[in-house]
Order: sequence, then C-alpha cells, then structure tokens
Amino acid sequence: MPTITKMYSMQEASQHNTKEDCWIVIDGKVYDVSSYMDEHPGGDDVILETTGKDATDEFEDAGHSEEARELLQTFCIGELDTSSQAIPELEVFSKSEGTDYSQKLMVLTKQYWAAPVAVVGISVIVGFLYFRKK
Repeated sequence: MPTITKMYSMQEASQHNTKEDCWIVIDGKVYDVSSYMDEHPGGDDVILETTGKDATDEFEDAGHSEEARELLQTFCIGELDTSSQAIPELEVFSKSEGTDYSQKLMVLTKQYWAAPVAVVGISVIVGFLYFRKK
C-alpha cells in the first residue's frame, strides 16, 4: 500500500535555512536535518550552503556512502511539490510599455540639465578669468 507523504514547495523548504531549523531537498524529497547538523562529518556550513535549492548534485558529488544514504532517509519529511514553480514567472511587456521607459528618461534628462550646464559655465568663467590675468 503506498504511503502518503506531505508535499512542500521549494519556497517553503528554503525558509528553513538555519542551524536550528534546516531543510534540504535531494532527489525530489525534503529532509529535515536540523538534528544532524552537529554530527555531519563535513560540518554544518556545508549543509547550510545547499538550503533553498535542489542539493542533489552537491550530495552526489560528495561521494556519500550507502550508510549515509540510509541515514538520510530517516530525516525525510515529505516530497518536493514540482507543480509549484521554484522560479517566478517573468513579466512580459508590450512595445507600447517600452516607450513609457524612454519617456521617463526624457523627462529626467530635461529635469536635471542644470547641473552639467552649471559645471560647464563655471569652467568657462574660471578659464576666462585665468587667461585675462596673463
């Protein structure tokens, strides 16, 4: 008989990112490794670096033993809900909205023209006074 597991989003799993409350995601499963942080041979910071993302590659690259894999299963609290999006959708702008940006840029350019003109004007006056004394 299949067991029913709790589903977690990547966003929900990423909120548990401290030594006292640490969840990691490996192979589509969510693990609460908070109680194991002090015992981890590689140190707790290795695990903390993998929170908030899929840590499968990091786990596999470390070359964990079968014993470590079995131990990991004891910390499983659920599965990753792949139907929820880990990356927010991009906003799509139409071309008409693109001209809005250029209009704002033109307004700012017209609004702040005085500073560069003042710098040039002061430079011309200082130059004129300098050459007049010679």
